[in-house]
Amino acid sequence: MEQLRTKADAATIPVVIGDMATATSPGEYSLVYLVYNTISNLLAQAEQVACFRNAARHLKPGGRFVIELEVPELRVLPPGQRAAVFATEPGYIGVDTYDVLRQHLVSHHFEFGDGREARVFRSPHRYVWPSELDLMGELAGFTLEHRYADWSGAEFTAESRSHVSIYRLPARPTHLASH
Repeated sequence: MEQLRTKADAATIPVVIGDMATATSPGEYSLVYLVYNTISNLLAQAEQVACFRNAARHLKPGGRFVIELEVPELRVLPPGQRAAVFATEPGYIGVDTYDVLRQHLVSHHFEFGDGREARVFRSPHRYVWPSELDLMGELAGFTLEHRYADWSGAEFTAESRSHVSIYRLPARPTHLASH
C-alpha cells in the first residue's frame, strides 16, 4: 500500500483491504478481474463460489469478470506420484505437490546459492478446472463470453497450460428481460 501511495492518492485509486470472496467496495464497476491464479488462493470450493458472487454484486448489468488461471498439470503425474518438478535453473528448483482428492496443490520454491542453506517459499492453491469455473459463474448469474489460452487471444485447446476466461452478467436482470 505504501508503494501505491507514492504513485497515486486514495482519491485516484481507492483501496479496499479484505477477502476477495466477501469484501465490499462502494459503487458499481464494468470490470472485475483476478489475474495470475489469484482465485486458486481461495482453498475451498465454497470460497471460490462466494468470490464469483461477490464479483457479480460489484458489477453493473452487462459487466465482465475476467479470470486468468493455470490448467492443472495432472497429466504429468504417473499413478501414485504426488509431486512434479515444474522448474529447474541455477539457484532455483520449483516443485508442485498434489492432493487430488481435495484439488489442492502446494508450489514449493527453493532458492539456493553456493552454500549449504536454501530459502523455501510455499504457496498453497486449490486448482479449478475450466468447466468447474463455468459452473461457479453460472451459479453467480454469469455466462462464459470467451476463453483464450493466454492474454494474446490464442485459442484455448486441450493442450493449453492456462486460460483467460471472460464471464459476463446479463445486460439487465433476467427477471426483467421478458417485460
